[in-house]
Amino acid sequence: MKEFLEKNSDYLYFVFRVLIGVLFLLHGVQKVTGIYDGKITFLSLIGLAAVIETIGSLFIIIGLFTRYTAIITAGTMLVAYFTVHAPGGLNPLVNKGEAALLYFAAFLAMIAFGSRKWSLDNLRKK
Repeated sequence: MKEFLEKNSDYLYFVFRVLIGVLFLLHGVQKVTGIYDGKITFLSLIGLAAVIETIGSLFIIIGLFTRYTAIITAGTMLVAYFTVHAPGGLNPLVNKGEAALLYFAAFLAMIAFGSRKWSLDNLRKK
């Protein structure tokens, strides 16, 4: 198992990075377009989060400025958790902040590992 994971770690991390990026993009698009709840959010803290989620997720998907983007998106998720969810209690299962904390953890991994092999960051280094 260890050999398989070491051999395929770049593939697995690529899937992880793109999947997190796509899911995060859906959150941004939802806020920008109002496609799911009919609420279009601009000129507010939620509007700023929508822009960060939309643009940041695209950068993460293509692996461009990944570490910097992950720092910004991780911070956004902490702000979201403590301003939107935590007032409803600290338990993320009760205050519906589980996704914000999971994204925060995913972005911490991206801060640590960067974009790795299949990314525009990697092409820029060459």
